[in-house]
Amino acid sequence: MKYLFTLFILLNILCNKADQPAVEYFKGKLVLQGICMNYVIQIVEGSVNPTLYEQSWVNPLTNTTYKNVFGLASICTFPSNIKEGDEFYFTIPKNPVAQTCAQCKAYSPIPAKTINIEIYNK
Repeated sequence: MKYLFTLFILLNILCNKADQPAVEYFKGKLVLQGICMNYVIQIVEGSVNPTLYEQSWVNPLTNTTYKNVFGLASICTFPSNIKEGDEFYFTIPKNPVAQTCAQCKAYSPIPAKTINIEIYNK
């Protein structure tokens, strides 16, 4: 009976894990660290839905062209230790955390398309 109960618990755990959808991880790079959390992130690896990001964006201040980029929408939860040029892994949450922190309003250009992301520490 003890073994049957243990088997039941293990099967229940395995079935619950199988019901959970797989989380997709993407590799990004902080290519532009503008003021007031106006950050531009480039997609380096992964199949992000192309409607979510700009395939090509020109920074109007420098005329520099960036490929496969988006503006950071999750400014309250982005780690302060990630600096311009750093690469990192992230997910795109189905239900992003509300961004209610204070943000200064100084202008720094970013792409029109923005994404809420969560950083994944491998």
